[in-house]
Amino acid sequence: MAAAEGAGSQVKSAVRTVELLEFFAGRPGMHSLAAVQEAVGYPKSSLYMLLRTLVELGWIETDATGTRYGIGVRALLVGTSYIDGDEVVAAARPTLDRLADDTSETIHMARLDGTNVVYLATRQSQHYLRPFTRVGRRLPAHSTSLGKALLATYTDEQVRKLLPETLEQLTEHTHTDREKLIAELAQIREQGYAVDREENTLGLRCFGVAIPYRTPARDAVSCSVPVARLTPGHEQMIKDTLFDARDRLLLATRRL
Repeated sequence: MAAAEGAGSQVKSAVRTVELLEFFAGRPGMHSLAAVQEAVGYPKSSLYMLLRTLVELGWIETDATGTRYGIGVRALLVGTSYIDGDEVVAAARPTLDRLADDTSETIHMARLDGTNVVYLATRQSQHYLRPFTRVGRRLPAHSTSLGKALLATYTDEQVRKLLPETLEQLTEHTHTDREKLIAELAQIREQGYAVDREENTLGLRCFGVAIPYRTPARDAVSCSVPVARLTPGHEQMIKDTLFDARDRLLLATRRL
């Protein structure tokens, strides 16, 4: 019985460790013990001991006072190894480079993770454009062209189970009604691409396509361009180039 209880305690500690690391990963900066405790709800004494252990192991860092905590460098090493070891990301690099050269715009590759997309690769625009995304960043799928392109590869019922009825609003243009989003997904399936019309960042329009090497798709690529620089001819060129990149990526991933 004691062994079983011990095993259960170890699993509980592992779950708490992962939840704690995800808390810091989603909230950059340093946080007090009280703030962390309020967010995660663990007993303060056990939370403190867990934090001290993670600090000693390098997963969590403290400030000069030793009273505020933030994500540590070892988390970066694990995240980097995930991307470096991913065969799909490696196979996509030449196509992403070509897509960036052909469009002269910012290119992203992302993966669906629950209700969010996680950015796996980025190619910055040749024009000046303040970077709004970075590798490892998570954004709501419903507010990005990448996420909507991926959600469109699911059935409507699957989307209803995945997303809440009321969606987070990032800008005044973001879909907040799930059924309206589902109606747009039908159009995305028909036309083969998704559009983010300033739904994630004001002044920026993004076009995205899913990479259908599996069904439903889990990876997508996008092209972002400031609205002020987007002409009908440039928009059509971006769509055509994205379709070409999708076909190249599908071919590259089939060789894995």
